[in-house]
Amino acid sequence: MNNEEHKPEHTCPIEGCGSDEKTRLEWSPEEAAKKPVGLQHYDKAHTTKEFLEMTEDRMVQINKELREAFKTIADFPKSVTFFGSARLQPGTEFYEKARSLGAKCCKEGFGVVTGGGPGIMEAGNLGTFETCGSGIGFNIVLPFEQKANPNVTHGVDFEYFFTRKFTMNFTGEAYLCFPGGFGTMDEFFEILTLVQTKKVEKIPIILVGKEFWQPIMDYSKDVLLDKFGTISKEDLDLFVILDDEDEIMEIVRNAPLRGEYYN
Repeated sequence: MNNEEHKPEHTCPIEGCGSDEKTRLEWSPEEAAKKPVGLQHYDKAHTTKEFLEMTEDRMVQINKELREAFKTIADFPKSVTFFGSARLQPGTEFYEKARSLGAKCCKEGFGVVTGGGPGIMEAGNLGTFETCGSGIGFNIVLPFEQKANPNVTHGVDFEYFFTRKFTMNFTGEAYLCFPGGFGTMDEFFEILTLVQTKKVEKIPIILVGKEFWQPIMDYSKDVLLDKFGTISKEDLDLFVILDDEDEIMEIVRNAPLRGEYYN
């Protein structure tokens, strides 16, 4: 759905979130033409000076991505982060559930942060755009598959996965993980590890969809805990699996504000 075709009439409960101004990185033609870092090849080894100069260029880009992301999220004192597949289409169960939950989070005064692409990300942004006129999308620039969805009003395009993941893990009051592939698993296990190792305070991590996520819980208990002892029993209490939207929203509504945001 093109956001030009659906002008929301609702008033956003989040101050400033309905602004027409978009926050995006400006890419020069030279930057846009560059291959991803992992695909860049060189005919000869770099000298130490050349290597340090190249590293400095990358640090500038990393700093720019982090700065723009923090500036974007600063408009939303409370937020919920949605993770999930880019492949789930409108009309499917979890696309529509993400759309509905995005709208409900927005009504409660939460911004919804997504990866900015299609599928679950688009659904979460669509729900907030229809309801509040805003959509937060942290898009990754890829040579295939993903581009920012049309419901993103506050967005940043990232070259680096790690800067994108860092900013998505930085301020969320709750994390909703919908069904997805390797990328979603990576995002789920990263925020879970940050909580497990106490790098961040305990925050709600909600796995949406029992049919999809229960095998992950079973594997964690039967293999990681019982068979190999590589996790602790209390680690299984760091996340919950839910289907019911009212139960999910009750947890989101009562989530404490993240201390990192205000320090």
